[in-house]
Amino acid sequence: MSTRRRVLWLALCAGLALLAHGARAAEIPGKGTLELSLHGSRIEGTPLAWSQQNVLLLSRDGRLWDFAPQEAKEFRRVSNTFSSYPASVMQAQLMAELGKGFEVTGTGHYLVAHPVGENAWAQRFEDLYRNFVLYFSVRGFELEEPRFPLVAIVLKSHQDFVRYAARDGRQLPAGVIGYYSPLTNRVALFDQTGGSHGGDWSQNADTIIHEATHQTAFNTGLHQRFAPQPRWVVEGLATMFEASGVWNSRAHTRAGDRINKGQLAQFRKFESSRPAGALASMLASDRGFEANPLAAYSEGWAWSYFLMEKEPRNYAKYLQRLMQIPDFTERTSAQRQADFTAVFGTNLRMLEARFARFMQEQR
Repeated sequence: MSTRRRVLWLALCAGLALLAHGARAAEIPGKGTLELSLHGSRIEGTPLAWSQQNVLLLSRDGRLWDFAPQEAKEFRRVSNTFSSYPASVMQAQLMAELGKGFEVTGTGHYLVAHPVGENAWAQRFEDLYRNFVLYFSVRGFELEEPRFPLVAIVLKSHQDFVRYAARDGRQLPAGVIGYYSPLTNRVALFDQTGGSHGGDWSQNADTIIHEATHQTAFNTGLHQRFAPQPRWVVEGLATMFEASGVWNSRAHTRAGDRINKGQLAQFRKFESSRPAGALASMLASDRGFEANPLAAYSEGWAWSYFLMEKEPRNYAKYLQRLMQIPDFTERTSAQRQADFTAVFGTNLRMLEARFARFMQEQR
């Protein structure tokens, strides 16, 4: 390491240590704001974790940066507090990033970058956010206001979407048409209608709802963005929200409207072959999503739906417990199971019996 790089590295580490003992942020609990140069870009952010090997820095646009300390240049401390960029600043940054052919529309909680003239996208995302808050609030969940404006990128075509994902560092499996990135805190998708269907967004609806649910859950205190969350919880909640009686509960009020018919059909295919102890296996690890994704998604949906319908208070307590997991840690199988049994009890066999009866009644 050169002398100059070593000096910068020592300065960064010293600054991080200083911030760790400084005043806590007024806007967002944290360790103050740093400004530095990283690979030619100026970044303002707050350090969440650091070591001699790497720094994890949350920038003012909500992105998480992971870099080696010696990669940072021109480091300085700019504030004892940390806050998001104003929406107007992030809007200008998005326009500069995406260039011609896009415009950025702001709503109460969202900044949506979309093809020029297709302004309806922003209100769709905002409506989903408000319906999400309504659904959980009336069931006793205490949600937080997002710390950052929520960003969604709507690409014109699948080709543009794949190119954007590659720049985002993602290699997408075949068939993926949208995603939420915990690293950038953005939703990205493409318009499957090519902009030709005007106000009809039914072809895009499931993707928007699923990914916007991930984003909203990670930004309102239902999921912990920087701590390991069981995948069945994360995907189960998102698939649960795809049902019309969940994402639009004011317009779809029947109990049956809260059932995700597609996931129920998948669950029925695997129901007779579910092994004994399926719940314990799901709690212990996420391996089921690699071994049999369709079964894992339907199982995650079924349990999330059951717990929300029959055990909403305990479900809320369970999500709150998961929110207490320390950032950037690993979770053992025993710890994952303990998180669940601490709330729902250790008699998993009895709970599975209740679950099985409930699911047999769903139509």
